[in-house]
Amino acid sequence: MASKLPPVQTGLKGRCPVCGEGTLFKGFLEFADRCEACHADFSKEDAGDGPTVFVIFIVGIFIVPLALGFSMILNAPMWLTLLIWIPIIIIVCLILLRVLRGVMFNLQWKHDALEIKSKDIQQ
Repeated sequence: MASKLPPVQTGLKGRCPVCGEGTLFKGFLEFADRCEACHADFSKEDAGDGPTVFVIFIVGIFIVPLALGFSMILNAPMWLTLLIWIPIIIIVCLILLRVLRGVMFNLQWKHDALEIKSKDIQQ
């Protein structure tokens, strides 16, 4: 059930990997069970922990050094640094997590990559 739509483009927009019209999410981070436009079934799909790992790397590489630089250059007290940068880090993480969950989900859909569960493995 692979799609011909570009998975990164539809994932960044949070759109269905099949039709590109319906929304991928029913909440901020929760996937919909199916597309409201083409009725593609999303219930067995899962982006896994991959998006979270990428968010940790991106925030750790770009945002944390900015916070440290802010503290060191301005000689700001620790409470001020935390007061300013903790909300920034949380907001950036949530935004990146939604975007990357959409992209990973759509890439998984395009390549028919399903999670293998222990009950699916025959012995």
